[in-house]
Amino acid sequence: MQDHIKTLGTVIRKAREDHGLSQSALAEQLGIDVRTIINIENFRGNPKFEVLYPLVTTLKIPADRLFYPDSYSPGDLKGQLLWELQCCCEEDAKALLPTIRCLLELLKNRPAGH
Repeated sequence: MQDHIKTLGTVIRKAREDHGLSQSALAEQLGIDVRTIINIENFRGNPKFEVLYPLVTTLKIPADRLFYPDSYSPGDLKGQLLWELQCCCEEDAKALLPTIRCLLELLKNRPAGH
């Protein structure tokens, strides 16, 4: 099996589950057949761009998760932080931004050795 097909299926399934969507709900939202989602997630699908693009954008999957999967590891805290931010809506991002800026400023100004 080609690694990119396995990566695609794994990433799509995780993102779909993180969004709380069933396979059929996602398929309906995208206007595609549920078998397309099932095939991708079971490593039998190699979708055309016309399917892949809305799938990735709807699930807010960063491109590096698909094209550079080895650059992400579960212990990568920055990667986890970016993933969480990628999954939030614009309204949530607007609310989080001032808090994040404030926290970063506090961290920059903390005493050495902490």
